[in-house]
Amino acid sequence: MDDLAVGRLLRLVRVRRGWRQADVAQAAGVSRQTVSRLELGQLDEVALGMLRRVFAAVDVRVTIAPRGVGADLPRLADAHHSAMHEDAARLFATLGEWVAVPEVTFSEFGERGSIDIVAWHAPTRSLLVIELKTELVDLQDTVSTLDRKVRLAAKIGRDRGWEPASVSSWLVVAEGRSNRRLVARHEAFLRSRFPRDGHALLGWLRRPSGRIDALSFLSSDRSTSTGQRLAPVRRVRRPATGVEGAIR
Repeated sequence: MDDLAVGRLLRLVRVRRGWRQADVAQAAGVSRQTVSRLELGQLDEVALGMLRRVFAAVDVRVTIAPRGVGADLPRLADAHHSAMHEDAARLFATLGEWVAVPEVTFSEFGERGSIDIVAWHAPTRSLLVIELKTELVDLQDTVSTLDRKVRLAAKIGRDRGWEPASVSSWLVVAEGRSNRRLVARHEAFLRSRFPRDGHALLGWLRRPSGRIDALSFLSSDRSTSTGQRLAPVRRVRRPATGVEGAIR
């Protein structure tokens, strides 16, 4: 497990408890800045003993890697991704004429993987490849992986009996300050690959025409019907409602 993953787990456990960074810091006897550095994956800046105290404050034991005490951390991380899937399913259920298939696996020309969601609009023969990201780490890898899936999507669609006239892409990123900052730092690069935003994408979904490539944020400031929040967040906030209003 790399440093960013360790920080991500700390943040997930803290938010699940409804604690602020200051609450963890007080329980561990460290500064809030120390908790913040750990959540950012800056482990080299924190002594091992201090790291153990911080994790101990949220009932996680650290040996070589953190392990949950009374919590299945990998399952918790997967729950956020599942919550994004749930919101996407609710959105497509309101649109009509769209078929959205989650977790489509493929093995084409020696390339293997899975696509979070493949959506098909039969009247216009529009195929949409959707990538859901709870947290951005390596933008170059994210974009290149999505490009590979788009390149293979027509063949994947034909295997399902679809003959796409166009293949589009939609990168959906969970709302959060870290994700926002990373996107802002690489705005020119991302805009060249994803020139449209969530507002344009929602309009296109209602009346598909040609290809669209869009990047949008899905708000994490609310809970889904399963009670899971959509993404790791730094502050605990009151929930809001509305799927389409959360996409921007």
